[in-house]
Amino acid sequence: MTERTNLLAAAGILALGIAFAGFSAGQSLVHSRLGFRTVTVKGLSERPVKADLGFWSISFVATGDSLEEARQALTTSEAAVKAFLTARGFPATAYQVQNIRVEDKLANAYSNGGLNGPRYILTENLMVKTTEVDKLAESSRNSGDLLKEGVVFANDGSSSGPSFQFTGLNDLKGTLLTEATQRAREAADKFAKESGAKVGAIQNANQGVIEVNPAVEIPDSPPDRQIDKKVRVVTTITYFLKD
Repeated sequence: MTERTNLLAAAGILALGIAFAGFSAGQSLVHSRLGFRTVTVKGLSERPVKADLGFWSISFVATGDSLEEARQALTTSEAAVKAFLTARGFPATAYQVQNIRVEDKLANAYSNGGLNGPRYILTENLMVKTTEVDKLAESSRNSGDLLKEGVVFANDGSSSGPSFQFTGLNDLKGTLLTEATQRAREAADKFAKESGAKVGAIQNANQGVIEVNPAVEIPDSPPDRQIDKKVRVVTTITYFLKD
């Protein structure tokens, strides 16, 4: 009887040990899962900048009943455009002819052999490239002076005005990312404080895309037409939270 009692007592102790071990493991799992709580936050950084490179595509046309007549008219217009640019301080190295298109109305498959106006239409595109963006913008605003010289702008959208770019992005990239990351951390700290937790290590980070946008969003206006711009970056960071 004593032997049987001892066996039952040993079995009971073993069962209690297994139960306690299971309880302890369960508690450890709960705490482990709580330790892996996370919060995802965003950090924004912006800087106003000014474009440092400008392009102006000046497209103009000349017509003539003969190809030679149209060519001479185009040469006259080209000289007027170059004189206009020279008078505003642009050296000859700041612009160059991109292309010249020739249209013969009689060669048009839909002309039916008839003519309405001059036979030849010549279109020339002259590209200005400069770092003097303010001078370029001012010249564009005064392009109406070319009309007085007989220059006819092409109606193909290529002479809609200069476009401007900011090329100093690499110099700002590090500063912007650092600032955006700091702001993301501040947002995470605020969330953790309100929820009674602490911010731990970074689980995942995405710096996002660094964008160069116009300083003012104008509906139906090409974004590259403005000299004043803003550089913007948004980082997305996931932090571990701990008790």
